[in-house]
Formats: sequence, C-alpha cells, structure tokens
Amino acid sequence: MSDDPAAIYRARSAAAGGEAARLAGTIDRVVNLRLATFLLAAACAGVAWWRGWPLLAVPAAGALVAFAGLVVWHGRLSARRRRADLRRRINEEALLRLARDWDGLGLPAADGLAAAPPPDEHPYAADLDVTGRASLLRLLDTTTTPVGAGALAGWLLAPAEPAEVRERQAAAAELAGQLDLREELQLRGRLQAGARPDPEPFLRWAEGGGTPEGWLWLRIWAWVGPALAVLLGVLWLAHVVAAPLWILALTANAVVGLTLAGRVEAALSPARSHHRALAAYADQLALLGGATFAAPRLQRLEAGGLQAVRRLRRLDTIVGFAVPPASALYLLFQTAFLWNVHVLVAVERWRAQAGGQARCWLAALGELEALAGLAALAHSHPSWAWPDLDASADRLEARGLGHPLIEPARRVDNDVTVGPPGGVLLVTGSNMSGKSTLLRALGTNAVLAMAGAPVCAARLRLPPLRVWTSMRIADSLERGVSHFLAELQRLKRVVAAAEATTAEGGPLACYLLDEVLQGTNTAERQVAARAILAHLAGLRAIGAVSTHDLTLADDPATAAVARLVHFRETITNDGAGPAMTFDYRLRPGLATSTNALRLMELVGLSVQ
Repeated sequence: MSDDPAAIYRARSAAAGGEAARLAGTIDRVVNLRLATFLLAAACAGVAWWRGWPLLAVPAAGALVAFAGLVVWHGRLSARRRRADLRRRINEEALLRLARDWDGLGLPAADGLAAAPPPDEHPYAADLDVTGRASLLRLLDTTTTPVGAGALAGWLLAPAEPAEVRERQAAAAELAGQLDLREELQLRGRLQAGARPDPEPFLRWAEGGGTPEGWLWLRIWAWVGPALAVLLGVLWLAHVVAAPLWILALTANAVVGLTLAGRVEAALSPARSHHRALAAYADQLALLGGATFAAPRLQRLEAGGLQAVRRLRRLDTIVGFAVPPASALYLLFQTAFLWNVHVLVAVERWRAQAGGQARCWLAALGELEALAGLAALAHSHPSWAWPDLDASADRLEARGLGHPLIEPARRVDNDVTVGPPGGVLLVTGSNMSGKSTLLRALGTNAVLAMAGAPVCAARLRLPPLRVWTSMRIADSLERGVSHFLAELQRLKRVVAAAEATTAEGGPLACYLLDEVLQGTNTAERQVAARAILAHLAGLRAIGAVSTHDLTLADDPATAAVARLVHFRETITNDGAGPAMTFDYRLRPGLATSTNALRLMELVGLSVQ
C-alpha cells in the first residue's frame, strides 16, 4: 500500500464502502427469506388446523425455527453493515481534514465541543482559531466522547510542562503507526447511536452518597413483600387459608412501589442516563488490553484501563435490568417483585465498591482519545516535525513553518526566528501580503508544540512558552467599549503577562501583535506603538509585531530592538489592466512599497 496518507484513507474508505454494499445485498436476500419462511410457517399451521393434518405442524415448526435463525442473522448482518459504513465515514473524514474541507466535515462527533466559542479573556484562543468551525481542535478532533473532546480542547487551551509534552509526543508518535487501533477506537465510540450524555452528573453520583428516604425499610420490604405474596398464594392454593390474602400482599407491594417510585427512579437516573454509554466506554478501553505499548504514558493508561472494563460493563448490565416506568411491564414487575428496588440495591452496591474510581477511568479514556487525535495529525502529515522543546533555548527557531489550517496545496512555508528577549521581530509589508498569516502560523504552531502535537514545520526548536496575542479586536456596544479601548485592554493583559514572567520567572511570554493600535490616528499610534515595543523588548519575552506602517521602524529606539522582515507583492499589467500577486515569501529587511491605492484601483474605486 502507498505511504501517501490520502491514498491510504481512500483505499480504506473504498474497501469499507464495498463491504457495506455487499452486506446490503445479503441483507435484502435475508429479508426475503424471512418473509418466505414466515409465510410458509403460517400456511402449514393454517392448513394443519383447517384440514386436521397434524403432521403439517412439523414443517410449520421447522419454518418458525428457520425464521428465528434468519432474524438473528439479519441482526448480525445489520451490525456488520453499520460498522462498515462507519469505517467508510471515518476515513472520508480523514480525507476532508487533509483537504481542510470544514463544510464537508460537518459537526464534530463529540457533542459540538469543537464548534464551541473560546473562553472569554483567553490569551490566544480567539485570535489563533483554537476552537470553532475551522480550528485546530476541528483539525485534531477524532474523539467520540465528551471527556475525549474536553481533554483535547484543554491541551490546546493550556500549555503543558516540558516533561508532560515529551510524554504526549512519545505516546502520540507510537499511536500514529497504529491506524487500525485508532480507527477501531473511533468506531466503538460511534456505534452508540445519539449524542453522548455529559458524564459530570454521573461522576458526581458515583463519587457521592445518599439513598432514597426510608432506604432500609424499602430494602427489607423488597424481599419480604414478594416473598409474603408467594407464600400466601401457595397456602391459598393448598387450601391452608381460605381467603386469597396474597391479593392483599400484592396490593401492599403496589402501594409501596408506586408511592416510592419517584425516589427510586431519581436514584437510578444518573446511572440509567449512561446506559449503553457505559458499555461503549468499556469497549473502547478494552482496546488497551489487546495492544503492547512502549510509551510510558500508554503503559499507564493500559494498566488503569483493564480494571475499568469489567467494572463499567457490570454497571451497564445491572442498569439494563431496570424496567423503565413507561414500559407496559413496569406495573406488573413492581407489583410482583418491587423489581427496580432490587436493581437499585445492586447499583448502590456497585457505587460503594467502584464509584470512586469512575472519574479516573473516564479520564483515561479521554486521554486515550486525545492522544489518538495527536497521532492522527502526525499520520496524516508525515512531513510535519515533532518540535524540540528545549528549556535552555531563548528563541523560537523554525524551518519551513506554515499555517496548519491552510490546505497543504496552497500553503507557503517560511523560515523564521523569534527572539531572543531584548528584541522584536517586526513584520512589514502591504495589505494581503501575508503578515497576519505569519503571526498566526507562529502562534498556532507554538500552541500545537505546547500541547504535545506535531507542528506544521520541517523543524521547530523553542523554549517553553506562554502565548499572548492581540489580533482580532472587536468593540462592544453593550459594554460601551470602542475598538481602540478594547485593543488597549488587550495590550494591557499582554504587557502584564510579560511583566509577570520577568518578575516571577517561568516559561517565556511570547506576544504576537497584529497592526498595533490601529484604532487611533497615525501620529499618536506611532508614538504609542514605539513605546509599547520598547517596553516589551526590555522584558523577559519574545515576540513578533506586524505593521503596514513603514515609518514605525524609523525611530532609533525601535530600530535598536527590531529585526526587520517583510513580504512583497508583484504588480503586472498584461494589457487587460493591472494585476497584483503575492508569493507570501518572507524576506529580510523593511518593505519598500504599499498597495492601498493600487488595491482601490483594482476594485474599481477612483483615487483621483
């Protein structure tokens, strides 16, 4: 098979689609056979009764047995077809991620977490597209559970310590080569129909205590009531007692069961809401038992996951015995046996024995899914590098750095260095030339690196960083905040973070500022921007600033701390009018041209 990830995904998708089509044809034939055997059984039984030919009962019984077997076979074939359809979809989604086709990718699998807005006041989430429709999380998100999606989002939103990053890298690198295991992990998670419930209520219940009011007496009556009804029934049938007292016992059972039904059902609800989800969690964790891992992180997950499988499956089995209140059998089972009380007793026993470990089990599953997401990114982009996170480094050095959310066929990569502290990378160039994209490429790859993921670069070496950005600034009519004030507030947080790092130590602050203070007049902006850059250059921080204001570097103080790079455009005129193109290649030095007036001409606005 080809080593090209796209070719691998296409081949696997085609194989799964072919299997699904073959199974669909077999299912159609089985359906016809089911109908034929049922009609044969009905015909033989009807003739045997109408004509009084008892021997026809034999083929009728045989046809019924065949019908039952075909029903079982149909169910198994349908399950296999669903698995094949899901495998096809999983590989199609991998292709869509490769093409950065966010519309085709559709909604995230794990309850929309990947489409959620970033947290308010986050240092970089909104500017760097960490969450949302076309985002880093969407690129990585192969998760199927809320805990998996939450773990992956948490890794992208909060940089990890270097030791943690290296452990994630080793685990993800090992999983990258295990495509079958990662596909099966997704498949087992998706086999449960419908959205996954939020596990937090279930976990709070598992870790908590408390039982329905009158719990001891209810448990006693759950055994005494049905036993008394049976005893009185036997005595009545044996003519030991003349009155049908068993009716009174059943009536008492019904009164007790229906009176306390609400409390019993409320106590069962947290576990019942995760019925089937529990089995799916166990099936996913069971994959850890069938593999041998070298990465320490995966070995720890394997050790903790095997115990969880048995416990989660047991709880799922217990909850499966509960009769829903909407069922036609509910009144009968409650009256005769106080059935759900016995189920609740078993559930409470499970909670006492294992409930305190449930959070760790689901956390292990979430971590496994998050690592699988990092591994899928590495497998889909074999040319991407695992970053070298070096605590002794004082700068970010990248070769062939690109923006990970841009389709590979359109992406332009550049070599770039940010740092050391005491200087700033000043990126100049005309509108649309690539300045903002470069800053976002730096930020997104730093976020990926600090999450333990591969990066969109041929090589990346960087120190532990805390990224802060000021790019997409929005005013707020509701809060009475103008664009300029909103940007000042954002810059204040960036400067405060750099000052705190300087005073307290810890990872370097990395600031990425796009068109500083564009919400005020040119003269004041230049003065303020130069002051901010000079102040940041004096702190324990590294960063890059973009601007199309070519005079910003004229100030001697700025020139002393700024390292100048630029993008340029090419303007041609082939007789049909002027045309402007960009190569998005980063070059040293200050830009020598602007293009605002030319762009106005190109869109048909007069500049006379």
